Amino acid sequence: MRYIPHTEEDIRQMLDAIGVETVGDLFTGIPADVRLQRPMNLPPALAEGDLLREFKQLARQNATVESHLSFLGGGAYNHFIPAVVDQMISRSEFYTAYTPYQPEISQGTLQAIFEYQTLVCQLTGMDVANASMYDGASACAEAVLMAVRASRRKKVLISAALHPEYRETVETYCRYLDIELVTIPFAADGRTDLSALERALGKDVAAVVTGYPNFFGVIEDLAAQAGMAQGSGARLVTAVAEPIALGLLKSPGELGADIVAGEGQSFGIPVSFGGPYLGFFAARQQDVRSMPGRLVGETIDKEERRGFVLTLSTREQHIRREKATSNICSNEGLCALMATVYLSLMGKAGIREVAVQNHSKADYARRAIAALKGYAIPFAAPVFNEFVVEAPEPAAAVLGRLEQQNILGGIPLERYFGGMANRFLVCVTEQNSKAEIDALVAALAGGGQ
Repeated sequence: MRYIPHTEEDIRQMLDAIGVETVGDLFTGIPADVRLQRPMNLPPALAEGDLLREFKQLARQNATVESHLSFLGGGAYNHFIPAVVDQMISRSEFYTAYTPYQPEISQGTLQAIFEYQTLVCQLTGMDVANASMYDGASACAEAVLMAVRASRRKKVLISAALHPEYRETVETYCRYLDIELVTIPFAADGRTDLSALERALGKDVAAVVTGYPNFFGVIEDLAAQAGMAQGSGARLVTAVAEPIALGLLKSPGELGADIVAGEGQSFGIPVSFGGPYLGFFAARQQDVRSMPGRLVGETIDKEERRGFVLTLSTREQHIRREKATSNICSNEGLCALMATVYLSLMGKAGIREVAVQNHSKADYARRAIAALKGYAIPFAAPVFNEFVVEAPEPAAAVLGRLEQQNILGGIPLERYFGGMANRFLVCVTEQNSKAEIDALVAALAGGGQ
């Protein structure tokens, strides 16, 4: 049975009303030589049970964090998700909710977003957060555009150690906006080169963009970067791809960041083969009117009752397009709710405990791998839960052997950086037991001899 609700008679009546003979006549505007003139190359229809078995067989070909020992990171992290997160977001009033244009009937959704914004502010140490964005990369790009708007300058300095996909997204956003992007190299320890940054700064620079931690897992010196950027009138944009780190590190706001953008996937959102994820965005009060997206505010009605409304919604759906700060017309509402439930459940102590486990286990793995013959840790700066490993042979060969042993050992860096053929990025989270880390180290030792 085809999943088309219209009967032949329904179709006939619609064609008669339109004034054409066949469905094919609706496509006469498309040249015949680009139209498919044969049936699609698909296998014959299957019974539902057979189809489900086929899908399951295809799914078993995927390498997942359940089927393999996973040490992958690079912007998507395997963290434990309490069962209550799925239970809460499965309530129909949440997963069917859309943009709450009518606050009087959307108080639950608006309050959830308001609580999310509050949690993001507490986590980042910033004054105000928006209702969320699509993902960390687009949030970072929007932060760059916001800095350009607020400063009225057109030059942006981007650390080479920022997540490569964040850098690519920034480049895409800025391609036709007459914004000059300058890459600042990273130093021998894996941090952004402060000397190069100082030389590049000037009165024409709108922002300095850096990761915290950066793509190599290295913890940047944000305080020094903030002082240098703000000394020339620029804003420091901090991109956080692994926000669990904020449970242990000083917040970007405390260290002087002006805008904090990042990826919220670590907060109760499964890896899910790459999405959907959650972009968070926070800034200083002075720049609130330049923020992209939308904000939910709290107010009091004439009867002194607490209420929630959309406020400062400077997006193109609400104001004249030329006045809009962004064309992002929605927020990742359900993902933001997942993050809210996760953060509320874990609390300050819980997030810190998760962060400590990530750091401690990564440190154990880092030291164990460094002790292997032929292997080295090229960057000496402190890291959180990711670190770069240099192998005695091409990383692709090493990781290929590990995968044959059902170990996803890391991300080869040659994909992003020239001259790093033997290097790969390893991530260790609270989900990796000591036995799993020891298995990774043993597999590397066997492959490196």
